[in-house]
Amino acid sequence: MIGYIEGKILKKEEDRVLVLANQIGYEILLPTVVMETLKTKKLGDQICLYIYYQQTERQPKPVLIGFNSEAEKEFFQRFISVEDIGPLKAVKALNIPIRDIARAIETKNMEVLNRLKGIGNRTAQKIIATLEGRMGKYALIPREEHAPDFPPEDFSKQVLDVLTSQLGYKMKDASQMIIEAMRRNDSISSPEELFEEVYRGVQNS
Repeated sequence: MIGYIEGKILKKEEDRVLVLANQIGYEILLPTVVMETLKTKKLGDQICLYIYYQQTERQPKPVLIGFNSEAEKEFFQRFISVEDIGPLKAVKALNIPIRDIARAIETKNMEVLNRLKGIGNRTAQKIIATLEGRMGKYALIPREEHAPDFPPEDFSKQVLDVLTSQLGYKMKDASQMIIEAMRRNDSISSPEELFEEVYRGVQNS
């Protein structure tokens, strides 16, 4: 049974990707919350996913569902244990961060659960009744850190890459440093000038 796939993206669609791994192409369904984390990925980029493998007598064609971490996959397996929530319905439902869903279950927040696609009041009540008290682990999943979407020609991305990959700053901190530098001096026109302004900001903090 397939539990993990690592390879390059051959195709991206609204709710799935085609991944080439060991000369085999795997079509993998992705919940919206997972697809959102891959929006900066391009065809040919490497990708790694933890896989939930679904095959039943009623549905003999295997279905692969992908997640960014084992914790997300575990949450999904618990989520589909709720009555009336099958794997395919769950894939469509997970349209907000899993940590937020877990916290909503623990706090009995019906408003948040009703934001899940295809989940009404009755099903939200079943989710809480089934999973409340078992979601603490998933409520601690950290938020994904993503690089801000700079235009391709924007030298800010070059500076961001250096700050994170070479100098060891966290993505969140580096992004904030760049944003504040650009606010202080909107005439910056090169990576060197931006580094200087970022450095001045650090000195004055």
